[in-house]
Amino acid sequence: MQTENRIVIQAPEDVIYGLAAAVERWPTLLPHYRRVRVLSEDGHRRLVEMAAQRDGIPVRWWAEQISFPEEPRITFRHVRGVTAGMEVEWRFQPVAEGTLVEIRHDLILTWPLVGGLVADRIIGPFFVSNIAGKTLRQIKLLSEAAQAVPSLAFRLRTNDAGRGDRNA
Repeated sequence: MQTENRIVIQAPEDVIYGLAAAVERWPTLLPHYRRVRVLSEDGHRRLVEMAAQRDGIPVRWWAEQISFPEEPRITFRHVRGVTAGMEVEWRFQPVAEGTLVEIRHDLILTWPLVGGLVADRIIGPFFVSNIAGKTLRQIKLLSEAAQAVPSLAFRLRTNDAGRGDRNA
């Protein structure tokens, strides 16, 4: 299974990257995220537990997040949950209209007989693309709003947004 979601955001790369990398803040910024807990952290590498919903259907997974702010790029490798083994990459590229943000997901389910079918027909289009699309649209909304309201940009750049937990 491979999915790719992309969006052009009219905001500086650093604002967008800051929102994308600070996953512990997602439950307060992204309505479809219920909980994110940082379980361990070592420099640019973290282990996180993430819980979201796809139109009311709860999903949960654990991932290793690695941030590469100098590139900028963020990777996730799902280490536990139905999507264990999934590789995720966030890329940020300047374009004439702003910043192109792309999220790519790659998953090979090794379940006997049905793994590929479940990944390609259910997990990818129904869950992954939906949640990633909502995430990008909300980050676009927040990033572009921050350009119009400088005090909002400051708040989005700081990491003091609460416990990263909602509707646990």
